[in-house]
This record gives sequence, structure tokens and C-alpha cells, in this order.
Amino acid sequence: MSTIRAKDRDAVIQSLRAGVVPRSGQHLVQVGRVKELEALMKDVERIADCGSGFRVVIGEYGSGKTFFLNLVRSIALEKKLVTMYADLNPDRRLHASGGQARSLYAELTKNMATRTKPDGGALSGVVEKFVAQAVSDAKANGTTTEVLIKQRLEHLMEMVNGYDFAEVIAAYCRGFEEGNEQLKADAIRWLRGEFSTKTDARAALGVRTIVDDASVYDQLKLLARFVRLAGYSGLMVCLDELVNLYKLANTQARNSNYEQILRILNDSLQGSAEGLGFVLGGTPEFLMDTRRGLYSYVALQSRLSENTFARDGMVDYSGPVMRLAGLTPEDFYVLLHKLRHVYASGDVAKFLLPDEAIPIFMEHCSKRLGEAYFRTPRTTITAFINLLAVLEQNPGADWKELIGATEVAVDDGAAADLAVDHDDELASFQL
Repeated sequence: MSTIRAKDRDAVIQSLRAGVVPRSGQHLVQVGRVKELEALMKDVERIADCGSGFRVVIGEYGSGKTFFLNLVRSIALEKKLVTMYADLNPDRRLHASGGQARSLYAELTKNMATRTKPDGGALSGVVEKFVAQAVSDAKANGTTTEVLIKQRLEHLMEMVNGYDFAEVIAAYCRGFEEGNEQLKADAIRWLRGEFSTKTDARAALGVRTIVDDASVYDQLKLLARFVRLAGYSGLMVCLDELVNLYKLANTQARNSNYEQILRILNDSLQGSAEGLGFVLGGTPEFLMDTRRGLYSYVALQSRLSENTFARDGMVDYSGPVMRLAGLTPEDFYVLLHKLRHVYASGDVAKFLLPDEAIPIFMEHCSKRLGEAYFRTPRTTITAFINLLAVLEQNPGADWKELIGATEVAVDDGAAADLAVDHDDELASFQL
């Protein structure tokens, strides 16, 4: 293994110690999930081939959903897709009437990423690429850029908000050619859904519509077609923390959001959402609760029901629902080795624990948490990094004594209290 840069090492270690997913360097600690990743890679290829995709990734708190979604986004970027990402919360939903859906759209556009700009903020770059290519082609063909752009966007005009979308891109082009930064900024503001009134949008750009709560999904379909015209393979939208829809107390609001998921699912399965894919992350109760989960909506329950033939250890990764299996002990063994390697910046001479310490630590975790430490690895990962931190800052410390002291504390402090603490930790963190 090669040496790891201090920047990458710190990004991974600090994020994992805090119980959150690192924004970069996931490949340094990725283990397992081979079949799941292969299935999502097929989705990525289908989207890149003018198809569509829809997945609901289900896993317990701390099981690695967010890590998995980030890994899928990284793969999509490598395949020249544009990605968008957002977490749902009480102020960001798929459907609303008080601005929450527009807020979700604004967050998605803020986090738009491409291979050259993987950390977000790529919307203006995508538009600039399209316009720059149009300017170049217009000069070569002896026509005006605005005419060429409207020709290329003509098939978007039949879609909801498509005419105004084309007008906004044309306005950006005028700003590009005239050096009018304000016009370019207003066009990007409209594309990001930052205009709150139609009056302001009409004064700035001459368009009669804005991105509002009712048109968020239609705008995503427009963006999916537009990024293909800009030279990318398609658009992948990743939404995490969908359990926040499950938590909505108002039944009508909850069902309206589920109706929107149904609409997305139908479009994806029927192939009418060209070059657009969705990956949704949620917990088992969000899916299976027949009172408040997706299964409470009959149309969704029938479409998302699991393959009844996939039983007795058999799996089916081709359906819309993908359950993240727990890591095997072998996967976990490899993961801890990788964490030790990253913590030492790839330098074998700086390893803080010998090889024989890792199975002992795993046994220690098994005694503390039972088999839950495989299903929800976040707590164990944090504990392992904490152990390495103590060993690093206290050179005279003995790892055997540290693990042994913890085990004594567990035995004397009652396993019931530890189990309660563990459950609270899983509930307070959402990976």
C-alpha cells in the first residue's frame, strides 16, 4: 500500500471518529458490499445509456447507508454522470406547500457535482460548458449562438417549465457574450430555485415561472436532459435520511410525499425519465411500517415488496429495494486493518497496534455489543480510532491493558447499561 497524504488521512480519521462519513477518501476504508455495488454500477450504466434508475437503500442506523451512497456517487462521477445530493429534514421534503420542497431543490443544486468539481457547486460550470460549446459551434456554422441554443433546447420546451428553462439558458448565453455578470448570476439563481416570486424572475430574466414546490421533480427531469446536452452521461440524485418523511406527524403531508416517490418510481420503471436516476436512503421502519412507512401507501407497497423467492440466504439485488447486509467478521477484520493503515498514513513502521491485537479487539467488541457490532459498525469504528488516539498520545500505554480495562469496566458496570447507551448512540447518529 502507498503512503497516504496527511490531508486525506485527517479527513478520513476525523470524520469517522465523529461518526460521520468522510467527504473524500472512502476508497481507503471500503470493504464488502461487492454485490450491492455491482448492482448500483449497472444502474449507473443504464442511466448513462439514456435509461433511468430507482433504488431505495435500506439499513439500520449506523449500518453504512450514507457511506454507501457516497461511494455510489463517486462511481457515478467516474462514469461522467452529474450527481446531486441532499439530506431530508423537517425543512426539506419532496412535496410541500410552504417552501420545503424548493428548499430541498436548492440544496440539491448547491451540492451538484461533476468529476472535475466533486465537492459541489458545479451547476454554473455545467451551464458554462454548454454555452461555451454552443458559442464555438455557432461561430463554426455561421449562425448566432442564441439561435443555436434554442435549437438544441427545442425538445425541452415540451416539458413542464421547459420553455422558460430554455429562455434562462439563452439569457445566460447573452450575459456570457456581453460580459454581463449580473445577467449570468440571475440565470444561475433561477436554475438554483432562489427566486421566491415570479415578479422578481420576470424583471430579471423575462420569464413567467419559477422553481416552486410543485415543480421540483419536473425541474430535475429538465436538468437531467440538459446535462446530457452539456456533454455528460446523465444525472443521479441521492437523497438520504428519508426517515424524516416517516416522522411527519401529519398524515396528509406524509402521503403527499409518498405520492411524489410513487411518481418518481413509476417514471423510472417505465423509462420516461431519460438519463435520470434516484437513490434513496432510509431505515427499515421507513420502508416496512404499515401505519406510517412506505408500506402504508398501498401502491408503493405493491411495487416495493420483496422477492418472496429470495429466502434462506438467497438474495436479489435487481429489485427497487436494496437491503444493506451486515459486514461479515472477515470484512470487519479487513476494515480494522485498513483503519490502522490510514491512521499511520500508510507507514508500516508507524502502526500503533500489532496484527494480533485486531482479533482481540474484535472479540472485545463482540463481548460488549454482541453481533450488533457487525450490523452497525459505526460505534466500533469510533472505538477503534479512539484506542489508536490514546496509544498515539500516550507512547508508554499498553494496548492489552487498555482493552482489558475496558472489559473490566463493562463487566462491573453492567451490560444492560451498555446496551442502553449503544441503542441511544444508534438513535442519535444517522450515517
